[in-house]
Formats: sequence, C-alpha cells, structure tokens
Amino acid sequence: MNTDPRGTLRDAVDQAGALVAATTDDALARSTPCDEFDVRALLNHMDGVLRRIAHVLDGGAPFDVPSSVDGFADDDRDTVWKDDAATLGQRLDDDSVLDRMVTVPFGTMPGRAAIAVYVNELTTHAWDLASAIGRPDLLEDALATYALEVIQDALPEEPRGGPIPFGPVVAVGPDAAAYERLAGWLGRDPAWRA
Repeated sequence: MNTDPRGTLRDAVDQAGALVAATTDDALARSTPCDEFDVRALLNHMDGVLRRIAHVLDGGAPFDVPSSVDGFADDDRDTVWKDDAATLGQRLDDDSVLDRMVTVPFGTMPGRAAIAVYVNELTTHAWDLASAIGRPDLLEDALATYALEVIQDALPEEPRGGPIPFGPVVAVGPDAAAYERLAGWLGRDPAWRA
C-alpha cells in the first residue's frame, strides 16, 4: 500500500474534475448507480466531499462542512471544482498532514489513512458519474485498483446494510475490470448503464 497517498488523491481529484467538466446540463436529471443521487445531486455531493477533505486535513470537524454543496451543479461547476481542488492541493502540500490525526465522519485517524479513504470515495463517485454520463473513457484503472485495495481493508464483506451504508457485495467474474470489482465490493451493480 502506498504510504504517501497524496499523489493518488490528486489523481482522483483530477479524474473527477475531468468528469465534472464533461457533464452537460442536459445530463443533470439522469439517474446514477448511486441510488440516492441523480447526476445533479451527485455533483453537489462530490464537491462537498472535496471541500470536506480540505477542511478535515486542516484540522476541522467533518460535519462543519455539508456533504453536498447546494447549487454546485447549476453553477460554473468546472471553475468552482478547480478552485476547490486548488484549496485541497494547498493542504496536501504540507508534509505534516500525513501523520496529523484528523477526524472524518467515521472516526479519527492519521491523515494518510483519511486521504486513502477519500481516494476511494472520489474514485467510486467518478465511476458513478462516468456511468451516468456515458464517459468511462475518462476513468483510470489504477485508481480503481488502489481504491479497491483501500476499501477491502476498511470495509468487511459482512455485515452490510443498517448503519453500514453499503449493500451486499455483488459478485463479479475473475476477469472483471478494476471498476467493476470496485463497484461490486461497494454493493453497486457493476453492469449499471444509463
């Protein structure tokens, strides 16, 4: 496992940013593989995640920042994403962030562990968005491979449901692509298409 996941998080932010930029206004009402979000709500949530990461790495409490940014999807989302990514990038430039204890919604941990978990969240939501807008060509397999390794260590196969916000693992074949394996582990339908 990568002991300094900051570069991987930057890659995940860039991948998500490319998908944000590729999303057209006529796609905002489409459904996504993440049942609780349409494209508009998913975009709002993804920017909320980006802001929350920067906030917790700066020592803030996670729930000080909403998990979704109302209006992000309807604003100049590409510019706002780039600005929020730059803010996060400033936090990631500080080497001490790796060992600083930070609090995320599911506990307190070293910054390096929180960064790795957030790679998973942004990478998974990038797949959700890519699937909804028909742009899987913008996905990097290496990010899904990394995210799957992180989440398999953090999220057991059972139990699922109830307070665990993921459905049962969806089995995939041994030759399944990286994003299919990641989606299946998180209880999403790996074959989901818009």
